[in-house]
Amino acid sequence: MSKVYSFKKVQLIPASIEKAWDFFATPVNLVHITPANMGFKLKAEFTAAKMYPGQIIEYTVKPLFGIPMYWMTEITHIEDKKYFADEQRFGPYSLWHHEHHFREIPSGVEMTDLIYYKIPYWFIGDIANTLFVKNKLNDIFDYRYRKIEEWFGKWPFERK
Repeated sequence: MSKVYSFKKVQLIPASIEKAWDFFATPVNLVHITPANMGFKLKAEFTAAKMYPGQIIEYTVKPLFGIPMYWMTEITHIEDKKYFADEQRFGPYSLWHHEHHFREIPSGVEMTDLIYYKIPYWFIGDIANTLFVKNKLNDIFDYRYRKIEEWFGKWPFERK
């Protein structure tokens, strides 16, 4: 049986909690923070402007070798301006649970992404994670980090 992996990324954003929440609670904004080489295309036919619990979001991505893959996630939990979670219903992972946490701090927002994921195909999935999946996730979230800085500005204070 393959392992369940976890991934965490924290970013300080120089914006109000309202501004940060409004941006991240709008599904179409995912396009702005996803690398172009992922071929991300939102199937916006039934996607509401703002997120809600139970919302299904469908898209295609090209995570490996330019091969398009269908991905469906459900917004499973939301606490306004605090956190939301999405879980894969169909897609490349055996398990995908992504929590987005927002905490108001002096001069901005601390945003934390927590991801729990499992790759199919037993030990082959574990090998794939070691060889490229975890690196691809790091690359995607490093890209998001930079795009969020472009969108909201860089954190101007020393990190503690």
